[in-house]
Amino acid sequence: MKKKYTLIFISKDNKILLGLKKRGFAFGKYTLVGGKVEPGETIEEGARREVFEESNLDVRDLKKIAVLDFVWPDKKNPDMEVHLFKTNNFSGQLADNDEISPSWFEIDKLPYKKMLDDNKYWFPLVLKDQKFQAQFLFDKHDKVISHNIKIETP
Repeated sequence: MKKKYTLIFISKDNKILLGLKKRGFAFGKYTLVGGKVEPGETIEEGARREVFEESNLDVRDLKKIAVLDFVWPDKKNPDMEVHLFKTNNFSGQLADNDEISPSWFEIDKLPYKKMLDDNKYWFPLVLKDQKFQAQFLFDKHDKVISHNIKIETP
């Protein structure tokens, strides 16, 4: 059974919140805030908790936009079921922590080369506010070997 994770696409003033990972999965890369869903939590509760822990922001009006399945055939990483949410409704002041250093990036200046390999495939869909399902197969270097994206029609 895949472990459940969350990613939250938080936007304001034509900017997106990304965090530079200081440890763990995606170390040294920019990523959306999010993380593991703990036992007893709903996926949305896990998303809100992770956003607060990683950025010090309280998010509201989370809109689920996608479910991403990540698979590593060599089992370097555990397979992941990632629930992607989007919001521009939040409060609080950004704060650094021991896991991630959050900061705002202009949409047209996203650091794709310093992000996880899969982001280049699905980030543009989120920017267009499209709902979708996606599967990604990674090699041992976290590069996408193959992917399948199904865009949901309204």
